[in-house]
Amino acid sequence: MAEYKPILLSLPSLTPSLAVEVLPHGMTIHRIYVQADGKTHDIVIGPEAPEDHSVVKYTNTIIGRYANRVPVGTHTVEKDGITSQFTAITNESPQVSLHGGPKGFDFGIWERLSSSTDVTLFTPAELKSISTKSPGDSSWGIFRLVSEDGDQGYSGTLLMEVLIALLSPEEGRASGAERPLGSIVIVYRAKLQDSPDGSKQVTPINLTQHWGFNLDASLQEGEETLSVLNHKMDMKASHVAELLPNFLPSGKYDAVAGADNSSGAHLHLNKRIGDQFPGIGYDHYYLLSQPGDSPHRIPVSKFTPDLDEVTNILNQKRSEPVVQLSSEKSGLAVEFDTNRKDLRIDTWFELDLTYLTLEAGLMFYTNNHANTKGYRKKIHGGSGVKGDGYIAGSAAFIEFHEPLSAFLYPTSNSTDTLLASGEVYNNFVRADVLLRQVEHTGA
Repeated sequence: MAEYKPILLSLPSLTPSLAVEVLPHGMTIHRIYVQADGKTHDIVIGPEAPEDHSVVKYTNTIIGRYANRVPVGTHTVEKDGITSQFTAITNESPQVSLHGGPKGFDFGIWERLSSSTDVTLFTPAELKSISTKSPGDSSWGIFRLVSEDGDQGYSGTLLMEVLIALLSPEEGRASGAERPLGSIVIVYRAKLQDSPDGSKQVTPINLTQHWGFNLDASLQEGEETLSVLNHKMDMKASHVAELLPNFLPSGKYDAVAGADNSSGAHLHLNKRIGDQFPGIGYDHYYLLSQPGDSPHRIPVSKFTPDLDEVTNILNQKRSEPVVQLSSEKSGLAVEFDTNRKDLRIDTWFELDLTYLTLEAGLMFYTNNHANTKGYRKKIHGGSGVKGDGYIAGSAAFIEFHEPLSAFLYPTSNSTDTLLASGEVYNNFVRADVLLRQVEHTGA
Protein backbone atom coordinates (compact mmCIF):
# COMPACT_ATOMS: atom_id res chain seq x y z
CA MET A 1 0.00 0.00 0.00
CA ALA A 2 1.17 3.52 -0.81
CA GLU A 3 1.12 4.68 2.81
CA TYR A 4 3.86 2.15 3.61
CA LYS A 5 6.08 2.96 0.63
CA PRO A 6 9.19 4.72 2.00
CA ILE A 7 10.02 8.18 0.72
CA LEU A 8 13.80 8.55 0.69
CA LEU A 9 15.32 11.90 1.65
CA SER A 10 19.08 12.14 1.24
CA LEU A 11 21.88 14.64 0.96
CA PRO A 12 23.17 15.37 -2.57
CA SER A 13 26.03 12.88 -2.79
CA LEU A 14 26.73 9.49 -4.38
CA THR A 15 27.35 8.17 -0.88
CA PRO A 16 25.45 10.55 1.41
CA SER A 17 26.52 10.62 5.03
CA LEU A 18 22.89 10.96 6.11
CA ALA A 19 19.60 9.71 4.66
CA VAL A 20 16.08 9.27 6.02
CA GLU A 21 13.16 7.04 5.01
CA VAL A 22 9.75 8.59 5.73
CA LEU A 23 6.46 6.67 5.59
CA PRO A 24 3.19 8.49 4.82
CA HIS A 25 1.64 6.22 7.47
CA GLY A 26 2.00 8.28 10.63
CA MET A 27 4.71 10.43 9.01
CA THR A 28 7.01 7.77 10.41
CA ILE A 29 10.80 8.12 10.37
CA HIS A 30 11.31 4.48 9.34
CA ARG A 31 15.10 4.67 9.06
CA ILE A 32 17.91 7.14 9.67
CA TYR A 33 20.89 5.90 7.69
CA VAL A 34 24.31 7.16 8.74
CA GLN A 35 27.50 6.42 6.79
CA ALA A 36 30.50 6.57 9.10
CA ASP A 37 34.00 5.11 8.66
CA GLY A 38 32.87 2.77 5.92
CA LYS A 39 29.94 1.34 7.91
CA THR A 40 26.23 1.90 7.49
CA HIS A 41 24.23 2.50 10.68
CA ASP A 42 20.50 2.87 11.20
CA ILE A 43 20.21 4.90 14.39
CA VAL A 44 16.48 4.47 15.11
CA ILE A 45 14.85 1.24 16.27
CA GLY A 46 11.75 -0.25 14.66
CA PRO A 47 10.39 -3.06 12.51
CA GLU A 48 12.09 -4.19 9.31
CA ALA A 49 8.97 -4.11 7.16
CA PRO A 50 7.30 -0.69 6.82
CA GLU A 51 3.81 -2.20 7.03
CA ASP A 52 4.58 -3.59 10.49
CA HIS A 53 4.27 -0.04 11.82
CA SER A 54 0.53 -0.77 11.68
CA VAL A 55 0.98 -2.97 14.77
CA VAL A 56 4.14 -1.43 16.32
CA LYS A 57 2.69 1.64 18.00
CA TYR A 58 4.44 4.96 18.63
CA THR A 59 7.78 4.05 17.06
CA ASN A 60 9.29 7.07 15.26
CA THR A 61 5.86 8.45 14.33
CA ILE A 62 4.37 11.89 14.81
CA ILE A 63 2.15 12.06 17.88
CA GLY A 64 -1.02 14.09 18.26
CA ARG A 65 -3.38 15.86 18.52
CA TYR A 66 -1.89 15.97 22.01
CA ALA A 67 1.38 14.26 22.89
CA ASN A 68 1.62 12.26 26.09
CA ARG A 69 -1.20 11.71 28.61
CA VAL A 70 -4.46 13.57 29.16
CA PRO A 71 -7.16 12.68 31.71
CA VAL A 72 -10.12 10.91 30.12
CA GLY A 73 -13.29 12.98 30.02
CA THR A 74 -14.77 16.22 28.75
CA HIS A 75 -12.74 19.39 29.24
CA THR A 76 -13.62 23.03 28.60
CA VAL A 77 -10.82 25.19 27.23
CA GLU A 78 -10.73 28.94 26.65
CA LYS A 79 -8.33 31.29 24.94
CA ASP A 80 -8.63 34.80 23.52
CA GLY A 81 -12.31 34.84 24.46
CA ILE A 82 -12.98 31.63 22.50
CA THR A 83 -14.40 28.64 24.38
CA SER A 84 -14.58 25.03 23.19
CA GLN A 85 -15.12 21.61 24.66
CA PHE A 86 -13.30 18.41 23.80
CA THR A 87 -13.54 14.88 25.11
CA ALA A 88 -10.35 12.87 25.65
CA ILE A 89 -11.05 9.21 24.81
CA THR A 90 -9.59 6.33 26.77
CA ASN A 91 -6.97 4.13 25.14
CA GLU A 92 -4.24 3.44 27.74
CA SER A 93 -6.43 2.95 30.80
CA PRO A 94 -9.89 4.01 32.00
CA GLN A 95 -8.34 7.25 33.32
CA VAL A 96 -5.78 7.98 30.60
CA SER A 97 -5.93 9.08 26.98
CA LEU A 98 -2.51 8.65 25.39
CA HIS A 99 -1.02 10.49 22.38
CA GLY A 100 -4.29 11.83 21.00
CA GLY A 101 -6.61 8.88 21.51
CA PRO A 102 -7.24 5.44 20.00
CA LYS A 103 -6.40 6.56 16.46
CA GLY A 104 -4.00 9.47 16.70
CA PHE A 105 -1.94 11.14 14.02
CA ASP A 106 0.47 8.20 14.10
CA PHE A 107 -2.22 6.36 12.10
CA GLY A 108 -2.97 9.23 9.74
CA ILE A 109 -1.91 9.01 6.10
CA TRP A 110 0.20 12.10 5.51
CA GLU A 111 0.37 13.51 1.98
CA ARG A 112 3.68 14.79 0.67
CA LEU A 113 2.96 18.10 -1.04
CA SER A 114 4.38 18.04 -4.56
CA SER A 115 4.27 21.75 -5.31
CA SER A 116 5.07 24.88 -3.36
CA THR A 117 1.72 26.27 -4.49
CA ASP A 118 0.03 23.60 -2.36
CA VAL A 119 1.83 24.76 0.80
CA THR A 120 -0.13 27.12 3.05
CA LEU A 121 1.65 27.04 6.45
CA PHE A 122 5.14 27.89 5.23
CA THR A 123 5.59 31.29 3.64
CA PRO A 124 7.23 31.97 0.25
CA ALA A 125 10.23 33.44 2.08
CA GLU A 126 10.54 30.26 4.16
CA LEU A 127 10.23 28.00 1.12
CA LYS A 128 13.03 29.97 -0.53
CA SER A 129 15.21 29.52 2.55
CA ILE A 130 14.48 25.79 2.66
CA SER A 131 15.30 25.24 -1.02
CA THR A 132 18.53 27.22 -0.61
CA LYS A 133 19.74 25.47 2.52
CA SER A 134 18.43 21.99 1.60
CA PRO A 135 18.78 22.00 -2.21
CA GLY A 136 17.03 19.48 -4.41
CA ASP A 137 13.64 17.81 -4.02
CA SER A 138 15.32 14.68 -2.66
CA SER A 139 16.58 16.33 0.52
CA TRP A 140 13.35 17.75 1.96
CA GLY A 141 9.59 17.44 1.91
CA ILE A 142 6.47 18.98 3.42
CA PHE A 143 3.73 16.60 4.57
CA ARG A 144 0.06 17.47 5.22
CA LEU A 145 -2.77 15.99 7.29
CA VAL A 146 -6.22 17.36 8.09
CA SER A 147 -7.86 16.35 11.38
CA GLU A 148 -11.59 17.00 11.22
CA ASP A 149 -13.63 18.60 13.99
CA GLY A 150 -14.47 15.86 16.53
CA ASP A 151 -11.56 13.63 15.52
CA GLN A 152 -10.82 11.49 18.62
CA GLY A 153 -13.05 13.88 20.55
CA TYR A 154 -11.01 17.04 19.84
CA SER A 155 -12.56 20.34 18.83
CA GLY A 156 -11.94 22.19 15.58
CA THR A 157 -10.75 21.17 12.12
CA LEU A 158 -6.96 21.25 12.26
CA LEU A 159 -4.76 21.66 9.19
CA MET A 160 -1.16 20.50 9.71
CA GLU A 161 1.93 20.80 7.52
CA VAL A 162 5.27 19.39 8.65
CA LEU A 163 8.66 20.03 7.10
CA ILE A 164 11.36 17.36 7.17
CA ALA A 165 14.67 18.62 5.80
CA LEU A 166 18.21 17.25 5.66
CA LEU A 167 21.11 19.68 5.91
CA SER A 168 24.64 19.09 4.72
CA PRO A 169 27.39 18.94 7.37
CA GLU A 170 28.24 22.32 8.85
CA GLU A 171 31.27 23.82 7.18
CA GLY A 172 34.19 24.57 9.44
CA ARG A 173 32.98 22.40 12.29
CA ALA A 174 35.11 19.33 11.53
CA SER A 175 38.11 18.80 13.75
CA GLY A 176 40.59 16.05 14.39
CA ALA A 177 38.27 14.38 16.88
CA GLU A 178 34.86 15.24 15.41
CA ARG A 179 33.22 15.16 12.00
CA PRO A 180 29.68 16.43 11.32
CA LEU A 181 27.60 14.10 9.15
CA GLY A 182 24.53 16.26 8.57
CA SER A 183 21.35 17.41 10.29
CA ILE A 184 17.66 16.55 10.38
CA VAL A 185 15.21 19.41 10.92
CA ILE A 186 11.50 18.87 11.57
CA VAL A 187 9.20 21.91 11.75
CA TYR A 188 5.58 21.36 12.85
CA ARG A 189 2.93 23.88 11.75
CA ALA A 190 -0.82 23.78 12.36
CA LYS A 191 -3.82 26.08 12.01
CA LEU A 192 -7.49 25.78 12.92
CA GLN A 193 -9.91 26.14 10.03
CA ASP A 194 -12.96 28.37 10.48
CA SER A 195 -16.19 26.47 11.02
CA PRO A 196 -18.81 26.52 8.23
CA ASP A 197 -20.84 28.99 10.28
CA GLY A 198 -17.79 31.23 10.74
CA SER A 199 -17.42 30.50 14.44
CA LYS A 200 -13.97 30.41 16.02
CA GLN A 201 -12.42 27.42 17.75
CA VAL A 202 -9.75 26.57 20.30
CA THR A 203 -8.07 23.20 20.74
CA PRO A 204 -5.29 21.65 22.81
CA ILE A 205 -2.32 20.77 20.63
CA ASN A 206 1.09 19.25 21.30
CA LEU A 207 2.95 17.71 18.35
CA THR A 208 6.26 15.87 18.39
CA GLN A 209 8.20 13.01 16.85
CA HIS A 210 8.13 9.92 19.06
CA TRP A 211 11.47 8.64 17.78
CA GLY A 212 13.74 6.14 19.52
CA PHE A 213 17.51 6.26 19.05
CA ASN A 214 20.15 3.58 19.47
CA LEU A 215 23.60 4.55 18.22
CA ASP A 216 25.17 1.10 18.70
CA ALA A 217 22.54 -1.41 17.55
CA SER A 218 23.93 -1.67 14.00
CA LEU A 219 27.21 -2.99 15.45
CA GLN A 220 25.30 -6.21 16.24
CA GLU A 221 27.36 -7.19 19.28
CA GLY A 222 24.59 -8.67 21.39
CA GLU A 223 22.73 -7.17 24.33
CA GLU A 224 25.53 -4.70 25.05
CA THR A 225 24.89 -2.86 21.79
CA LEU A 226 21.12 -3.41 21.89
CA SER A 227 20.96 -1.43 25.14
CA VAL A 228 21.34 2.34 25.44
CA LEU A 229 22.43 2.17 29.08
CA ASN A 230 26.04 2.69 27.97
CA HIS A 231 25.09 5.74 25.89
CA LYS A 232 25.92 9.09 27.42
CA MET A 233 23.31 11.79 27.90
CA ASP A 234 23.80 15.49 28.52
CA MET A 235 20.62 17.48 29.13
CA LYS A 236 20.08 21.16 29.94
CA ALA A 237 17.11 20.66 32.25
CA SER A 238 16.04 22.36 35.46
CA HIS A 239 12.76 20.71 36.51
CA VAL A 240 11.04 17.36 36.16
CA ALA A 241 7.27 16.81 36.10
CA GLU A 242 5.71 15.07 39.07
CA LEU A 243 3.71 12.11 37.81
CA LEU A 244 0.80 10.31 39.44
CA PRO A 245 0.78 6.49 39.73
CA ASN A 246 -1.12 6.27 36.41
CA PHE A 247 1.54 8.52 34.80
CA LEU A 248 -0.79 11.49 34.44
CA PRO A 249 0.90 14.74 35.46
CA SER A 250 -0.02 16.32 38.76
CA GLY A 251 0.73 19.81 37.45
CA LYS A 252 3.72 20.19 39.77
CA TYR A 253 7.37 20.41 38.74
CA ASP A 254 10.27 19.51 40.99
CA ALA A 255 13.75 20.95 40.71
CA VAL A 256 16.22 18.46 39.32
CA ALA A 257 18.45 17.28 42.18
CA GLY A 258 21.61 19.32 42.30
CA ALA A 259 20.41 21.73 39.63
CA ASP A 260 21.90 25.18 39.43
CA ASN A 261 18.68 26.82 38.34
CA SER A 262 20.32 30.14 37.57
CA SER A 263 22.31 28.65 34.70
CA GLY A 264 20.43 25.45 33.88
CA ALA A 265 20.97 21.96 35.16
CA HIS A 266 23.01 19.34 33.39
CA LEU A 267 20.91 16.35 34.26
CA HIS A 268 23.44 13.75 33.24
CA LEU A 269 26.61 15.80 32.84
CA ASN A 270 27.51 13.58 29.89
CA LYS A 271 27.31 10.45 32.03
CA ARG A 272 26.05 6.98 31.17
CA ILE A 273 22.27 6.70 31.08
CA GLY A 274 22.57 3.56 33.18
CA ASP A 275 24.37 5.39 36.00
CA GLN A 276 21.12 7.04 37.12
CA PHE A 277 18.62 4.56 35.73
CA PRO A 278 15.53 4.89 37.96
CA GLY A 279 13.37 1.83 38.69
CA ILE A 280 12.39 0.19 35.42
CA GLY A 281 13.86 3.09 33.44
CA TYR A 282 13.12 6.61 32.31
CA ASP A 283 9.65 7.80 31.38
CA HIS A 284 10.00 11.39 32.60
CA TYR A 285 9.24 14.89 31.33
CA TYR A 286 11.90 17.59 31.81
CA LEU A 287 11.76 21.34 31.43
CA LEU A 288 14.60 22.84 29.44
CA SER A 289 16.36 25.90 30.72
CA GLN A 290 18.39 27.39 27.88
CA PRO A 291 17.07 30.48 26.07
CA GLY A 292 15.75 30.42 22.52
CA ASP A 293 13.93 32.75 20.16
CA SER A 294 11.58 30.68 17.98
CA PRO A 295 7.92 31.31 18.97
CA HIS A 296 5.45 28.50 19.70
CA ARG A 297 2.57 30.53 18.22
CA ILE A 298 2.59 32.95 15.27
CA PRO A 299 -0.35 35.36 14.91
CA VAL A 300 -2.01 35.01 11.50
CA SER A 301 -1.74 38.80 11.18
CA LYS A 302 2.06 38.40 11.14
CA PHE A 303 2.01 35.40 8.82
CA THR A 304 2.88 37.46 5.74
CA PRO A 305 4.70 36.23 2.59
CA ASP A 306 8.03 37.65 3.78
CA LEU A 307 7.86 36.16 7.30
CA ASP A 308 10.75 33.73 7.84
CA GLU A 309 10.96 31.79 11.09
CA VAL A 310 12.79 28.92 9.37
CA THR A 311 16.13 30.48 8.43
CA ASN A 312 17.35 30.71 12.03
CA ILE A 313 16.53 27.04 12.53
CA LEU A 314 18.36 25.97 9.38
CA ASN A 315 21.36 28.20 10.07
CA GLN A 316 21.46 27.50 13.79
CA LYS A 317 24.94 27.84 15.24
CA ARG A 318 24.68 26.65 18.82
CA SER A 319 27.37 27.12 21.43
CA GLU A 320 26.11 23.89 22.99
CA PRO A 321 23.01 21.71 22.44
CA VAL A 322 20.11 21.42 24.86
CA VAL A 323 20.36 17.62 24.71
CA GLN A 324 23.19 15.40 23.54
CA LEU A 325 23.14 11.62 23.09
CA SER A 326 26.45 9.90 22.34
CA SER A 327 28.18 6.55 22.28
CA GLU A 328 31.85 5.93 22.81
CA LYS A 329 31.49 2.50 21.23
CA SER A 330 30.23 3.56 17.79
CA GLY A 331 31.61 7.09 18.02
CA LEU A 332 28.24 8.48 16.93
CA ALA A 333 26.52 11.40 18.61
CA VAL A 334 23.29 13.33 18.07
CA GLU A 335 22.91 16.89 19.33
CA PHE A 336 19.38 18.28 19.65
CA ASP A 337 17.85 21.72 19.68
CA THR A 338 14.26 22.97 19.90
CA ASN A 339 12.33 26.22 20.38
CA ARG A 340 12.79 26.39 24.11
CA LYS A 341 12.63 29.54 26.19
CA ASP A 342 14.01 30.83 29.47
CA LEU A 343 12.39 29.24 32.49
CA ARG A 344 10.99 31.89 34.81
CA ILE A 345 9.92 31.07 38.36
CA ASP A 346 7.49 33.40 40.15
CA THR A 347 6.59 32.76 43.79
CA TRP A 348 3.25 33.97 45.12
CA PHE A 349 4.04 34.20 48.83
CA GLU A 350 0.48 34.80 50.02
CA LEU A 351 -0.75 31.56 48.46
CA ASP A 352 2.50 29.68 48.99
CA LEU A 353 2.44 28.60 45.34
CA THR A 354 5.22 28.67 42.80
CA TYR A 355 4.18 29.47 39.24
CA LEU A 356 6.48 28.39 36.45
CA THR A 357 6.48 30.01 33.05
CA LEU A 358 6.76 26.76 31.13
CA GLU A 359 7.74 27.00 27.49
CA ALA A 360 9.33 23.77 26.30
CA GLY A 361 10.77 20.49 27.37
CA LEU A 362 11.07 16.87 26.44
CA MET A 363 9.88 13.42 27.35
CA PHE A 364 12.75 10.97 27.85
CA TYR A 365 11.72 7.32 27.62
CA THR A 366 14.05 4.31 27.53
CA ASN A 367 11.74 1.76 25.86
CA ASN A 368 11.02 0.15 29.21
CA HIS A 369 8.06 -1.84 27.89
CA ALA A 370 9.71 -3.19 24.76
CA ASN A 371 8.11 -6.31 23.29
CA THR A 372 10.92 -8.84 23.11
CA LYS A 373 8.64 -11.03 20.99
CA GLY A 374 7.97 -8.19 18.57
CA TYR A 375 9.91 -6.96 15.56
CA ARG A 376 13.55 -5.91 15.15
CA LYS A 377 15.41 -4.63 12.09
CA LYS A 378 17.90 -6.91 10.38
CA ILE A 379 20.57 -4.23 10.54
CA HIS A 380 20.18 -4.43 14.34
CA GLY A 381 20.69 -8.18 14.37
CA GLY A 382 17.03 -9.12 14.21
CA SER A 383 15.27 -11.49 11.85
CA GLY A 384 12.77 -8.87 10.70
CA VAL A 385 9.83 -11.12 11.57
CA LYS A 386 7.65 -11.27 14.67
CA GLY A 387 9.15 -13.08 17.63
CA ASP A 388 12.56 -11.41 17.69
CA GLY A 389 12.09 -7.95 19.17
CA TYR A 390 14.06 -5.33 21.05
CA ILE A 391 14.94 -5.61 24.72
CA ALA A 392 13.89 -3.20 27.48
CA GLY A 393 16.25 -0.23 27.59
CA SER A 394 17.00 -0.54 23.88
CA ALA A 395 16.24 3.02 22.82
CA ALA A 396 16.38 6.63 23.96
CA PHE A 397 13.09 8.21 22.95
CA ILE A 398 13.72 11.95 22.98
CA GLU A 399 10.44 13.76 22.32
CA PHE A 400 10.42 17.56 22.33
CA HIS A 401 7.06 19.14 23.12
CA GLU A 402 5.32 21.60 25.39
CA PRO A 403 4.46 20.79 29.03
CA LEU A 404 2.16 17.92 30.01
CA SER A 405 -1.62 18.56 30.03
CA ALA A 406 -0.72 22.21 30.48
CA PHE A 407 -4.23 23.49 29.70
CA LEU A 408 -5.39 21.94 33.01
CA TYR A 409 -3.01 23.73 35.39
CA PRO A 410 -2.45 27.36 36.46
CA THR A 411 1.31 26.75 36.45
CA SER A 412 1.30 26.63 32.66
CA ASN A 413 2.62 29.30 30.33
CA SER A 414 0.35 31.89 28.79
CA THR A 415 -0.56 29.69 25.83
CA ASP A 416 -1.45 26.67 27.99
CA THR A 417 -0.72 24.44 24.96
CA LEU A 418 -3.87 25.78 23.35
CA LEU A 419 -4.24 26.91 19.74
CA ALA A 420 -6.99 29.35 18.85
CA SER A 421 -8.35 30.56 15.55
CA GLY A 422 -6.08 33.31 14.28
CA GLU A 423 -2.83 31.57 15.28
CA VAL A 424 -0.31 29.26 13.63
CA TYR A 425 1.28 26.56 15.78
CA ASN A 426 5.07 26.37 15.46
CA ASN A 427 7.33 23.72 16.98
CA PHE A 428 10.65 22.34 15.76
CA VAL A 429 13.39 19.90 16.55
CA ARG A 430 16.84 19.85 14.99
CA ALA A 431 19.12 16.81 15.29
CA ASP A 432 22.78 17.19 14.30
CA VAL A 433 24.56 13.88 13.69
CA LEU A 434 28.30 13.64 14.39
CA LEU A 435 31.09 11.09 14.29
CA ARG A 436 33.66 11.39 17.02
CA GLN A 437 37.03 9.72 17.38
CA VAL A 438 36.82 6.65 19.54
CA GLU A 439 39.69 6.19 21.95
CA HIS A 440 40.51 2.52 22.38
CA THR A 441 42.23 1.41 25.56
CA GLY A 442 43.82 -1.82 26.68
CA ALA A 443 46.26 -4.19 25.02
